[in-house]
Amino acid sequence: MSAPEELRYTEEHEWVAARDGDSIRVGITEYAQDQLGDVVFVDLPEVGKQLSAGDVFGEVESTKSVSELFTPLDGEVVAVNEAVTDSPELINSDPYGEGWLIEIKLDDGAGVDSLLDAEAYQRLTSPEA
Repeated sequence: MSAPEELRYTEEHEWVAARDGDSIRVGITEYAQDQLGDVVFVDLPEVGKQLSAGDVFGEVESTKSVSELFTPLDGEVVAVNEAVTDSPELINSDPYGEGWLIEIKLDDGAGVDSLLDAEAYQRLTSPEA
C-alpha cells in the first residue's frame, strides 16, 4: 500500500496534507479504503463546525461495513469535498487526490508534526505489525 512521503497519518488511518497557512486537508488512506471495500456513502460535517482531535467528524459506509472518521487535530471545517458525497467511489479510486474529505483551519498549526510520518504509518499497517 502506498503512503505518500509528503503526508502525515493517524493511527485511525486518516491522512493529513498541509495546505496554505494553518489549514490541512484530510482523507482516508489507501490502506483504509482497501480494508473497507467499495465505498457507497459518505457522511461529512458542515462547513463551520468546530472539531477537536479525536472527535468523530463523519462516517464512510462500504459494502462491508460502516466506519467512523476521526478528527486528526483541533480546528474548524472550512471546506467539504462535495464530489465524494456525490461520488463516494472517488475514495476508492483516488484516496490521496480527488477522494479527500474535509479541510480544517487549525487552531495550532504545529500539531501536524505530532502525526505519524509515512515510514511510521507503513510500519503500522505492514502485515508483520
